[in-house]
Parts: sequence; C-alpha cells; structure tokens
Amino acid sequence: MTEATIRWISGPVMRARSTGRFHLSEAVLVGERELPGEIIRVDTEGIVAQIYEDTTGLKPGDRVSGTGQRLSIRLRPGLLGNIFDGLLRSLTDMPGDTVRPGTRSAEAAMLKFLPTLRPGDQLAPGMAFGDFDKGHIAEKFLPPPGISGTVRSIVAAGEYRDDETLCVIEDADGVEIPLSAGHAWPVRVPRPVRRRLPPGEPLVTGQRIMDTLFPLARGGRAALPGGFGTGKTILQESLAKWCDADVIVYVGCGERGNEMAEVLNEFPTLEDPRSGRPLLDRTVIIANTSNMPVAAREASIYTGITLAEYFRDQGLHVALMADSTTRWAEALREISGRLGELPGEYGFPAYLSSRLAEFYERAAHVETLAGGQGSVTIIGAVSPPAGDFSEPVTTQSKRYVRCFWALDRDRAQARFFPAIHPLTSYSEDVDALAHWWQSKGNPDWTSHRRQILTLLEQRARLERMARIVGKDALPPKQQLTLLCADLVNESLLRQSAFSIVDRFCSPERQTALLRAILHFVHRAEQSLEGGIALADIAAMPVLRQLQRASEEIPDDKLERFRMLMRRQDDEFDQLARGHAHAR
Repeated sequence: MTEATIRWISGPVMRARSTGRFHLSEAVLVGERELPGEIIRVDTEGIVAQIYEDTTGLKPGDRVSGTGQRLSIRLRPGLLGNIFDGLLRSLTDMPGDTVRPGTRSAEAAMLKFLPTLRPGDQLAPGMAFGDFDKGHIAEKFLPPPGISGTVRSIVAAGEYRDDETLCVIEDADGVEIPLSAGHAWPVRVPRPVRRRLPPGEPLVTGQRIMDTLFPLARGGRAALPGGFGTGKTILQESLAKWCDADVIVYVGCGERGNEMAEVLNEFPTLEDPRSGRPLLDRTVIIANTSNMPVAAREASIYTGITLAEYFRDQGLHVALMADSTTRWAEALREISGRLGELPGEYGFPAYLSSRLAEFYERAAHVETLAGGQGSVTIIGAVSPPAGDFSEPVTTQSKRYVRCFWALDRDRAQARFFPAIHPLTSYSEDVDALAHWWQSKGNPDWTSHRRQILTLLEQRARLERMARIVGKDALPPKQQLTLLCADLVNESLLRQSAFSIVDRFCSPERQTALLRAILHFVHRAEQSLEGGIALADIAAMPVLRQLQRASEEIPDDKLERFRMLMRRQDDEFDQLARGHAHAR
C-alpha cells in the first residue's frame, strides 16, 4: 500500500509528502481513523487531497494510505427505501445525525436471492443473473459492466450476505470470475450503455404548467431555479411523488437541516399513488446538509447519479432530484479557494462549467448493455442569490439543460403555485414530444400550446399599459385578452397540492381542460366581434364553471369537459340571440 505523510492541512484540503506513486482521483485513507479522501492534485512535491470527514484532530506527520482504486461506492439490490450520506453510508440506523468517522459505504447486508440462470447458461454483458425477492420494484442482481461468460455454478434460492459469492462464470479466456450481490463502481465514471436513444416520450409530472407548456423528455435534463421561498424543495417533493418514474433518487446537497429533516420525516409517511405503498419504498435519499463536511457535499451529486445509473441498467426509469446544484457549486468554490486557485466570476472556479456538463450529460434514455431500455432524468434545483438568474450557476446550467422552469418570487408571494413563470421558462423538447401529445387525443397540441403562450405574452404587455392608462381605458378587445389570460392562469396554470382532484393532472385531463379553455377564448373573440358587450361575456355562468373545472372534474369524469364545451356554445348562442333581438 502506497503511503504519504501530511505536511499541511486546511479544513477539508490536505497536502502530503508522498513516498510512493499515487494517482489522480485515487481514494485515500487519512489518519488513524482512516478518514476517506480523494486525491485532486499530484505534483513533484507530493499530493493534494480533499477529505470527506471532519478533519479536526489531524496534524502534520499523520499517515495517508492509498487504496489503488478510484473513489467508489458499492452498488447492490436492497438500497431502495434507505437514507444515505454523500458517500452512500447509511443514515437510517445511525444513533446521531452523522455517520461514524471512517465508516465505509453500503455496508454488508442479508439479501434474498432468486437465480435466473443455470450452470451452462451464457451471461451476456449487463445481463442479470438473479432477482431480488423483496418489494414491488423488480430489482436485479447485476454483474459489473463488461463481465460476461459461461455460468459454471450458481447458488440456490435463499438469503445470502451481499459479499458472498453467488455465481461463478468462466470468461472467454478460461478465467473463473466470482460474482457477488454487489460491486464497486467509481462515482465520477459514467456507467456504459449499448447506445443512447432519442427523446420520444415525456416524463409525466402531473403539473399542467410543466407537462402542457414546458414538457421534459424522459431521460432529459431540467433546471429549476428560484430564490428563497419560491417553492423549489416543495415542488421537487411533489415531482418525486407524482412523476411516472419507477425510482426516485433524491439528493439533498447542502440544504438547511430543517428542510432536509422535513424531507426525511415526510417521505416515509407519504403514500405512493401508483402502488399504495410508502413512497420511500421506491426512493433513495442522499442527505448532505449544510453542516456536514463540505467535500462530501461535492461528492454527493456524483454518488446520486451513479446510483441512478445502476437502477437504469436494470431497465428502470429513474428521476434524480438534485437540491441544490448551487450548494454543490459553493462546495467547489470553498475547496478551490483553499487550494489557492485563481477564482472566476462570483469566486467560482474556472472549471464550474465543465463540472456541470459532466453531471447533466449523464442523463439519458438508453438501451442498456442487456438490450432493455432505461433512463435517468435529472431535475436540478438552482438557488441563485436574491433570485438573480444572471449568476454563474444559473447561466452555466442553461447551457446543458433542455428545460428551464423559472420560479418567480412575485407569483410565489401571491400564493400562486407552482410559481413557474410562463414567459421566462422554456423547453427544447417540445418538437420531439409533439407526436406523443398528439396521440393523447389532441392533434392540435402544438398550436394550442402556442396560443396559450401568445395570450400570456399579450397579457404581460397589456398589464404594463394598464398601469399607465388604467384597465378601463383599454379597448374591449384588449380587455378580453386580459380576461382570457386570467382564465388561463387560474384554471390551467394554478394547481393546488391540497386538492384531492387537482394535485395530479393526467395527460388526458390536461388535454381536455386545454381544449375547453381555448374553446371559450375562440367563442368569446367571435362574440365580441359580433357586437356582444364584454360585460355580458364576463358575467356568463359557464365562465365560473370553467374556472373551477380543474378542481371539480376528476380523471374518471372527462366527459364533463365535453358537456362544459356544449354549455359554452349554448350560452354564447343565447347571448347572440339576445343581441340580435335587441337590435
């Protein structure tokens, strides 16, 4: 084992004089407690490493031991339903709020194994050799990527430790390779796939403003920026509960302890609407609060995405919620400052952009090595100081994401949730997902979406004019635009998480509501051109019904939207007859 001696230490950063050969990104064990660390610089004078534990008590002269391996976590079935720190060390059974110094990741456990192969069978790369007999998510026992050969022996169904040999294969060179339930994988190295697939279907979130206006492709990348109090954490929790992913990986990176405690307390009690079981059964939580070691915060993002790729390789669709990438970038900034590196904008290191790219580019919809399909969708929250979207983390994130869901402080203060601003948000997945939405009963989805955005843009322009001349001074046509835009805001974009009917909106109900709203807009414009007074249109009873439709019409009563459209026609026709009679 290669060793070195500490000669300088400052917080999580350590310099050591080496007596052997170390490698960049090699995992090291520091001091008598063998604190985990990682080498981030190698030069002729020795090594520089970041340490993933509290370094209190370390001093010059303490030993540093190299492991010869990159910083890795042990991946295995049975991780779902648990809470870990940034190095995949269990927090579920810890007596305090932190792990014991020197604890290793993913400690050995007893797992129920069901073999799916027999001696003589061929094990192809990425092919499972057993099923995990627990829970409602079909987890599998996977070999390390790249391992293949002929099965020579495999144990019978039963319960085994995750480090016991379950299967022995013989590769093409005649070498026997033992396989256990788990294997180590470097967190900074993407797991291989057969090929990436183009986007074709959305990650359905159940939130209308996201799905209808700014849809996110399965295997895509989204940023969720917003200042303090705009609802980032609550919205991510809602997405974790309602989106149609098989597995949720929630990374609480550098968030305040009270927010993380809320997540840890609520997730075990939430019911999964898809199965009726606890939501935590299909969730893994990576918890790194702001008082935990800053270097571990930097590693937690990579731990989360590696874990997500492991589930993806089993043919599952995974949604990773990173809350927040700003706190992760701040950890990079602190470590960079202690290294004496030249700071960039806002003090962030010059390599912030490349690190963000490395993270977001690991999201994908793929064909796995075994031939199945899986995906990792990344939704990264951003916490710009004072809500300033021009700061580096937000601007750099926009370069690598395809969906930008901008949370607005004014909408949040007006108790308008989700507080996503429809004019500063965007989605680049719209064209790729148009065919999917058209197959859900709305062949005009693209044009309907464009009409909604145009109406909202006109509203913003007219509101600026109304503040100068007064709303009543505007022409009737412009007042009707404001009326219809308010209907879109209240009925389509606002969504109550407390409403049993409206906390989740299926694609079919979104389509039906969208068509009903645009039908009213079209008939109202026709009526106004026909000479009907704006006050008569605003007083129509069906308008009140349409405003409440999102909370009163459930998914199993979609025919009521068609009835609502017929009622609109009846009332507009009645107005037209009354107007003709008056003339």
